[in-house]
Amino acid sequence: MGRDSLGLVFFPAFDWAITPSHPEREERLLYTRDQILEEGLLDRPGIREYKPRLATIRDAERVHVGVPDIASLIKDAHLVSAGGAITAAEAVRNGEVKRAFALVRPPGHHAMRVVHGTRGFCTINIEAVMIEYLRRHYGIRKVAIVDTDVHHGDGTQDIFYHDPDTLFISFHQDGRTLYPGSGFTDEMGSPNALGTTVNLPLPPGTGDEGVHYLLDNLVLPLLEDFAPELIINSAGQDNHYSDPLAGMAVTAQGYARLADKLQADVAVLEGGYSIEAALPYVNLGIILAMAGMKYDRVVEPDIERCPPQPERNMVYIRQLADYWRQVWQARDVLRREAMAKAGSFWHRRRDIYYDDSGINERQTETVHLCPRCNGYVTIATEAAGSSFRHKSAFAAIIGRDSCPQCRQARDKVLAAKKQGQYQHYFVQDKEQDILEEI
Repeated sequence: MGRDSLGLVFFPAFDWAITPSHPEREERLLYTRDQILEEGLLDRPGIREYKPRLATIRDAERVHVGVPDIASLIKDAHLVSAGGAITAAEAVRNGEVKRAFALVRPPGHHAMRVVHGTRGFCTINIEAVMIEYLRRHYGIRKVAIVDTDVHHGDGTQDIFYHDPDTLFISFHQDGRTLYPGSGFTDEMGSPNALGTTVNLPLPPGTGDEGVHYLLDNLVLPLLEDFAPELIINSAGQDNHYSDPLAGMAVTAQGYARLADKLQADVAVLEGGYSIEAALPYVNLGIILAMAGMKYDRVVEPDIERCPPQPERNMVYIRQLADYWRQVWQARDVLRREAMAKAGSFWHRRRDIYYDDSGINERQTETVHLCPRCNGYVTIATEAAGSSFRHKSAFAAIIGRDSCPQCRQARDKVLAAKKQGQYQHYFVQDKEQDILEEI
């Protein structure tokens, strides 16, 4: 059987909803599915549909530390959504298709490494689960993630913040104006991975012109220089001018041209809540572009509603591109300086709010900066809410290719357990592919 241009995976998650009228509901994919069937795309040569597989709890635990455990925090729909992303990626890696698009829900890019509940409609990070699956089973190392959701992908950033082998680039509406209130330019990775987190906060009203200026003049050159083995597009579509949860002005044509230029190996659906006015057109444009087909006639019926981008936005966007070009060119020097300043350990303390679960988490993260490997991470976490029993945990994360000294991070957990301050104690060992509670 010949190699097709594009693989498609659909999973509308009929049995999962936050509330019946919530923006994150099954109709997000049903209207798109109807549009694709109406256009006859699934009958076109070169497009192949796949059924999603079921990811395992172990796949999720390769990424997440769930408190008290990830299995008690998720539904089967989360595992099918993550499994759909894995199905798409495997179709590409096995040479069956050139590219793949997983149109699945629930979404995932607000789910951080530690999970106490649901935040930003996300409980497990489906792209991260997919990436770590590929690293484990296919030996992939260098990966680039381009997040085009209007909301900053704070969960994906958190998971890969200390990983110099993962380049995370996020287009999003400025966090001073939109959930989750993060994604600023000074968030660029911990010292060991400084410069591999690239945040592009955009002013409200930014449209096709601004997004494509950054894509052409910054993002594509960075990707070429980083030379990843795999490019992932976290394909959120709520930058669209009609989206009810944000204030941007990107069109279906803007999204399609982005997909055409980016040439991502795998795209995974994230947000996008203009169910009838945007998603069928945006998804159609992305599918055609990823399949190498013409997409110039994909235009929204109400395109005249799209507001023009304010001229002042381009002044800022050009400055943003210049800033990141300078950081990227100097990243090795900046990394050495940051590591020298931090010494052996780098710390950060954060308050994290789970808006869907009413949970407040206080977290202290410590990274051991090792000259021989990527070091290890320890996390102390406590969470509570008005209708949520207090939970606490201490975890050590041992990375791939850890040196013998860093493999002793388990002793940090044993020492913490002797003190008895927390309820749960975990070791996540990526080299041994285990998450264990001790």
